[in-house]
Amino acid sequence: MALIHLTSENFDRVINTTKPVLVDFWAPWCGPCKMLGPTIDALAEEIGDSAVICKLDVDVAPDIAQRFSVNAVPTILFFKNGERVGACGMTSKDDLKARLKALA
Repeated sequence: MALIHLTSENFDRVINTTKPVLVDFWAPWCGPCKMLGPTIDALAEEIGDSAVICKLDVDVAPDIAQRFSVNAVPTILFFKNGERVGACGMTSKDDLKARLKALA
């Protein structure tokens, strides 16, 4: 499945699925976010249809970042059935894959 870019308009619709959802909260001015970006892109390619991989630019959708108390970027949140079920910061692709697999 291709990487999905979230906005305030599509956020709730996209995360409301029985599949595990990973949302990378990032900003274009964030150095660590730029380092993590290729990892998220590669994960989206590898994971296929078993999970939904998304990015949300906090400058474009600050209301969503505020709703989930995202005060620093990068922040990665995990959702299942529309509910937040986990979070982490900068980490490896293998760790992200393991977290998604645990939610499946």
